[in-house]
Formats: sequence, structure tokens, C-alpha cells
Amino acid sequence: MAFNHKNLIDIREYSADDIMQLLETAVSFMEVNERKIKKVPLLKGMTVVNMFNEPSTRTRSSFELAEKRLSCDSLNFGGKSTSLVKGESLVDTLETLDAYKIDMVIVRDKHAGVPHLISQHTDAAVIDAGDGKHNHPTQALLDLFSIWRAKGTLEGLSVGIVGDIGHSRVAGSLVPALKIMGCTVTLIAPNTLLPAMPELLGADAVTADLDAVLPELDVVYMLRIQRERLEGAPFPSLREYNMLFGLTRQREQLMRPDAIICHPGPINRGVELDSYMADHPSRSMILDQVYAGICTRMAALYLLLGGSENGFTA
Repeated sequence: MAFNHKNLIDIREYSADDIMQLLETAVSFMEVNERKIKKVPLLKGMTVVNMFNEPSTRTRSSFELAEKRLSCDSLNFGGKSTSLVKGESLVDTLETLDAYKIDMVIVRDKHAGVPHLISQHTDAAVIDAGDGKHNHPTQALLDLFSIWRAKGTLEGLSVGIVGDIGHSRVAGSLVPALKIMGCTVTLIAPNTLLPAMPELLGADAVTADLDAVLPELDVVYMLRIQRERLEGAPFPSLREYNMLFGLTRQREQLMRPDAIICHPGPINRGVELDSYMADHPSRSMILDQVYAGICTRMAALYLLLGGSENGFTA
């Protein structure tokens, strides 16, 4: 079935059916990733530019692996190695790349809106790999995939997102994605770590009392304190933050027996999660999320670059 999207910039542009098509395609790529030879020729000859103007470990490495496993030609580009540091505008840089007849740009940038701007100046497909405090749609997809695989459904789940929501592009995409798929979403954070207008994210409830809502949650999604984006001192100390909002071994007794834990990484152990909860053998989905990143990003590349239209199967 053809996929009716060119770009993946804002998850709100996708329907529940679109998202399920991506997740189901990602399932088919799980088999590819379990093979001894983890490479298929589905996108052979396609050229993808990875424009990462901000540091990344999980997102960048999983995109690069996804491209290699689909047989794309990749150009890794960005940061201090580009003419942007010489004063060249982003648009001029992009038009230079576009002259190479590229097929896709995957972009991460510290400024919100850069992927949308790029999409207006290229015929290539564009994937937002994280822009400022704005969006991170492929993170939302891999989170949905991990939760769906663990719980067997998304419809009707109660999900709590805990922590630095105000500075989180993960929350910017995950909250609307969860709502599209029929989940109930609660934001859990001190007022100083909430966005100015948290209702714009579309969550069902907002609270500062983690202990009160933990017994109601099917999924506890912990966010990292983004110290690199913080301004001022939004809480007295990391120790106090951990006491009020950290998911600790002691708090596990408040959780449902089958509740799971998610985290986008990297983890600040002893702050948002202690090691017992981060490494919990039955609750923690953190490494599952890492693996899901390859499968879902392979699915996004494949569908956005028209692989399904050419009759390929995974």
C-alpha cells in the first residue's frame, strides 16, 4: 500500500492509520535485523544526507544503520565541518546539497523550525531528527512501537510523562502521537519544568504529584533533565528532584504489576531513575526502545522514499 506522505516533520500530520502502517512495517524489519547479514537492497541507489547540527548518539547512529541496512548511499554532514561556520546561510547550504540530486535530508538542529524551513527549499524528503525544544517524531514512533509490542495495544492505555517537559522535544511529539493512538496522557512535573501553556500539548491532565498517579499508569515515561537547555535554577537540587520525581525502587510498590518504564536516553542515573528501575528485567523498555529505533527508522525511510510503491517487501 502506498504511503501518502513525503516528509516526517510533525506527527500531528499523521493519522492513526498512517502511524499503524509505519509500526507494522517496522515489525517486518525486525526480521531483517535478526539476520546474520542485516542488509537488503530495498533503497539501493537512494541518497540520504544526515545533517546533524547538534550532538546525537542514539538518533544519529540508528539512522545511519537504518540507511546502511536498506542499502542507501549516505552523506554525513553538519556541525563545525560545514560552511555554516563561515557564515553561509542554511538555505544556501541546502541548495548546494540539493544540486547533488539527493533523495532525503535527515536533520537535527538546536533551532526549532529548521526541518520545516528545509522542506520549503528542497524537493527531497525531509525527516525531523529533533529540532530545538519543538519536535522529535521518529522518537515518538519508536516509543509507540516499544509500548505497542510490550502491551499488545495502544488504545486505552494510561501513560504518564514525568520530568523536564518544558524543554523536551520528545514530549512535543510523543504527547500528540499517544493521543492520536487513543491513549490517556498525564504530564507530571514541577511547574518550573512545564511549558508556559502545557495544554497546547494536548495532554488529559497535569500534576506535580507523582505518587498520586503512579498506581493509575500503564506506562511511566521518564524524561531527562536537560541541563544544557535550563535557564536559572528550576528546582533546589538534583537530590530534591529525585525525592519528588525520581522513579526509585521504593516507588515501584506504587506501580501496577504490569506497568512498564520508558526513557529516551541518555539516562541520568540517580536523578530521574535509579539503576534498579533503569535495569529492571520486566519493566524497563529502555534497550527495547534503542532497538526499536532502527526498525522504525528503517520503516520511515522505506515508506517515505517510496519503497512500497515499487513492490518491494521486507
